Amino acid sequence: MKIVFLESAVQDIQWFRYYYRSVFPAGSAKARDKMKAIQATLAANPYAGHSSDTRKTVREFSIPRTPFMVVYRVMPTQIGVLRLWDIRQGTEY
Repeated sequence: MKIVFLESAVQDIQWFRYYYRSVFPAGSAKARDKMKAIQATLAANPYAGHSSDTRKTVREFSIPRTPFMVVYRVMPTQIGVLRLWDIRQGTEY
């Protein structure tokens, strides 16, 4: 299934890149690889993440060994990534 990053995720992607480029460059390559692996997993298994506790139609998939999770919605023809959430900001995205 095709994965589309929605407008609501743009600033999150910028923060993800900035964080691994400037704040934690030693983890950059691994984080990028894990993000690619998550995308491949979701493309093959859209329901791999767990249901959100707060939003019925939203799913969450934590990126292992990072402070980020992918917040997404499964649609008929694609997966819409709503947020690339830094969980250190809390649970309310």
